[in-house]
Amino acid sequence: MGAECDADHYLVVVEVRERLAVSKQAAQKFDVERFRLRKLSALEVRKNSQIKIRNRFAALENLNDKEDISKVWENIKENFKTSAKGSVGLCGLRQHKPWFDEECLGLVDQRKRAKLLWLQDPKQSNVDNINNVRREKLVDISGTKRRYI
Repeated sequence: MGAECDADHYLVVVEVRERLAVSKQAAQKFDVERFRLRKLSALEVRKNSQIKIRNRFAALENLNDKEDISKVWENIKENFKTSAKGSVGLCGLRQHKPWFDEECLGLVDQRKRAKLLWLQDPKQSNVDNINNVRREKLVDISGTKRRYI
């Protein structure tokens, strides 16, 4: 199965060399833990998480002022993350929803057949046929995507 872009142009093969640079922000994005903060709207969960955070930070009050600030910050951050994981939990990864199913694949095949017929015999009736097929299949495929989203 080749490229299908629903155009009346002939496809051209081109070799392209490109370099991709990884941005620092994208590399750091994978390390982020996301918490279910919507759970905090429930009063019981909010109170529970406040108690856990207070208990963890009560131990931090006895720290020595001469400790390295980065170690203190790491300690605070880990305490907060641990108590947040216990009370509200982490967000799960979003699941990809494959909306392009066998029905859509059949619609694309019908559109390809109409295009091949038009390329073999470019009569006005075949032009009208391919335009009608394109319009109908685009509406059907868009509707399938909208239903799935």
